[in-house]
Amino acid sequence: MKNIDKEKKYKKLIVALSIILPLAVAALFGIKIEGVDLSVLPPIYALINGLTAIVLVSAVLAIKSGKRKLHEKLMKTAIGLSCMFLLMYVAYHITSETTEYGAQGVSKYIYYFILISHIVLSIAVIPLVLFTYVKGIAGNFTSHKKLARITFPIWLYVAITGVVVYAMIYPYYG
Repeated sequence: MKNIDKEKKYKKLIVALSIILPLAVAALFGIKIEGVDLSVLPPIYALINGLTAIVLVSAVLAIKSGKRKLHEKLMKTAIGLSCMFLLMYVAYHITSETTEYGAQGVSKYIYYFILISHIVLSIAVIPLVLFTYVKGIAGNFTSHKKLARITFPIWLYVAITGVVVYAMIYPYYG
């Protein structure tokens, strides 16, 4: 199968996931399961975001050192970590009330800027990561590298700001 055929094979699935995942997460915010305490999850998924950032940087260093197999393993790990994050995030938010940021003044505006940019870019990064990954596994390394230059900083920003958002809201958890 040609590289282009491999990429086309996954295009509809990637587009579907890129639409369905954010809509499903938004819809799940309307569901509340009572009597389940998952308050332990926010620090865990913040840690997962931090690990994702470390793995992403390690993957870039690996490929720059010519270690393609290590790069591929690290990228699969980063995708796995992101999936774990998403599952824990959804589980927490369908069992817990939303925590409001309690500070006032400039820090409140900084928090909401970081939070909103984090959310918007976390939605945008879904198709970027998936298309970049597919180009890599299809062996279309020129296109993979070109798209990765866009995907990497966005994904890294999302991972780091996930930790920052948690650190800023931590004092206001019930």
